[in-house]
Amino acid sequence: MTGSAPAPRVEPEPGLPARVTVYEVGPRDGLQAETDIIPTPVKAELCRRLYAAGTRNLEVTSFVPATWIPQLADAAKVVADISVPDGSRAVALVPNLTGLARAQESGIREVAVVVSATESFAKANLNNTRAGAIDRAIEVIQAATADGIPVRGYVSMAFGDPWEGQVDTAAVTEAAVALYEAGSRTVALGDTIGVATTGLTNRVINETVAAGIPVESLALHLHDTYGQSLANVHAALRLGVAEFDASVGGLGRCPYAKGATGNLATEDLVWMLHGLGIETGLDLDALAATTLWLSRIRGVRSPSNVARALAAAGLDTTDPLTQEA
Repeated sequence: MTGSAPAPRVEPEPGLPARVTVYEVGPRDGLQAETDIIPTPVKAELCRRLYAAGTRNLEVTSFVPATWIPQLADAAKVVADISVPDGSRAVALVPNLTGLARAQESGIREVAVVVSATESFAKANLNNTRAGAIDRAIEVIQAATADGIPVRGYVSMAFGDPWEGQVDTAAVTEAAVALYEAGSRTVALGDTIGVATTGLTNRVINETVAAGIPVESLALHLHDTYGQSLANVHAALRLGVAEFDASVGGLGRCPYAKGATGNLATEDLVWMLHGLGIETGLDLDALAATTLWLSRIRGVRSPSNVARALAAAGLDTTDPLTQEA
């Protein structure tokens, strides 16, 4: 880029966290529903580029059966092809004890589990009942923590369900508390189909905290179907939430929820957080360059507003690893 790169004007807002953890899900949740099978070397390089951009919290893949998600059939190969920087995390989603064992054999030392706030999504996505999925997740959590492996928990459909519509907040808090009490260090509340609004975000967070989960142990996993993700992040910040999931370039959608578009784009989140004076440790230009690199490889235009704006402004897309365009 010629001259100074565009950057948000910093205007801090009192009462917000000084630093936020951005939990990057692009290599896993971002890629899992894409129809073009991404080659293993590209996935591994995506992880390397994200680490080079300052990412310290990275969900690299999922150890699910290939028949469930063919895109992630190469999970072990991806893990073998990356080197995790000191002080960084490489997390893998696991669906059951078999997935946990495969992840451990591959060298993964932190995992994530997922449950559903609704019966319909548990059946479609987890091949189980809602209660059965929670029991299975607890089994994984207990086995992992017994081996010293930290676990992150997801509650999918925490704000709305494509089959059932509005979701009872009590079902959300029940699932979240079950994960937390079993040993999940963080519980991420998932707006899987992107229908949350700020008022609903406030309610779900407040009721989850009232149910006994410290706000420091909560995260939000947001999809941007209706363009509300950043507004929901801001509402959550005001309540003390300081961890948010995001996907570089806005990659990803839920493969089981029709019409659900991509995750909140990491660049868009970081632009807003930096504008509020909140530290993330992330290099915005390097993230956007990574998005442009992957977009060129796939021949797909990124939905990230910030990545597109920086590209239009002349972002230097030189490879940050090799210094080649």
